[in-house]
Amino acid sequence: MTSTLKRNPPFRAEHLGSLLRTDKLLDTRHAWEAGKDNKENVRSVEDNDVQEIVKIQQDLGFHAITDGEYRRHMFWGEFWPGLEGMTEVAEPDPSIFRMYIPDIAAFTEAGYKPGETVICTGKIKHVGSTYTDQFDYVKNLVPKEDVKNIKLTLAAPNWYHLRYKQGQAYPSGVYSNDDEYFGDIAKAYQAELQTLYDHGLRNVQFDDPNLAYFCSEAMLEGWKKDSHNTYSADELLQKYVDLYNACVSKIPSDMHVGVHLCRGNFVNSRHFSEGGYDRIATKLFQELNMNTYYLEYDTPRAGGFEPLQYLPKNKNVILGVITSKFPKMEDLGEMESRVREAARYMSKGTGESEEEALKRVGVSPQCGFASHSSGNAIKRPDMVEKLKLVRALADKIWPGEP
Repeated sequence: MTSTLKRNPPFRAEHLGSLLRTDKLLDTRHAWEAGKDNKENVRSVEDNDVQEIVKIQQDLGFHAITDGEYRRHMFWGEFWPGLEGMTEVAEPDPSIFRMYIPDIAAFTEAGYKPGETVICTGKIKHVGSTYTDQFDYVKNLVPKEDVKNIKLTLAAPNWYHLRYKQGQAYPSGVYSNDDEYFGDIAKAYQAELQTLYDHGLRNVQFDDPNLAYFCSEAMLEGWKKDSHNTYSADELLQKYVDLYNACVSKIPSDMHVGVHLCRGNFVNSRHFSEGGYDRIATKLFQELNMNTYYLEYDTPRAGGFEPLQYLPKNKNVILGVITSKFPKMEDLGEMESRVREAARYMSKGTGESEEEALKRVGVSPQCGFASHSSGNAIKRPDMVEKLKLVRALADKIWPGEP
């Protein structure tokens, strides 16, 4: 499919990066993990499946192409192996975790270990990208003029902090406080983003359920009761905003950065948290230096569109009004009405007309289809139908636009 696009990211029809793996890929990877297959065979199956999923996206009319995150186990994509000073703990002591953090609670209640426990054990330094191979492979599957549209999803810079109790994310002998720790995390992301830019990447999406946790009354109540915490949840949210801004402070002007907030999409389509964006809207939209916000909006647990009135004129929003959790198809007319309702709130805040506000809007599923590689309560044919629906909704609202 040859593109004649003139628009840059984001696009009217988007998805959130992770797509359902084939049974062959899952079986091959599980065999390798059990010592019954080799990594070369896993790589061969990954290559084949990435080629297939790229073609599917192209045929369905999507332009922010991803590799489906097929080379990852979880959405955060193992950023830490490219960092000196970070160590994975295979059997973590449960006492290091803030058990009221929504994903930690969901993992433990479901009988799983908290996903990929990585802690700082020394000064953090970026020593090599773990993402460039993933990007370079996709880059060779699309026309040269479309390379700038490829989307790569990155782990949130706060991922290896919020889940751990105060004092457990790093040794006090290495960093004396969070600000020092965050300073080196930011430098690592600056190096990573520059490396990816040098490889041709222009479209970045940070995946961050943690920011949405600050909308969760359960998490906030747990935070207040935690005697280990030395500052309020609002103060920590500000530190995370400052951390993000430091991470992207040196990106070139033609690199698009966005952040995806959701409330979890675990095995069997379980979500992690609830709560609307109202509580964090001003700080999220006006202080966080992102071009685009990819927001969950498929169920009432994400609240209403009212917070979008705080979105500035120079920023975009991708509305996740179609669920990736369950196969039931949404009504196209109802979804269009919801998108236009969102635009009305945006225009209320900026003084634009609804049609002007719509120019800064796109649509997507509310989350990835396989944030966890095993997927959720939806099958591959259902996923394709959902993606078709996203494209159809975009075409109905913005005819002829990518």
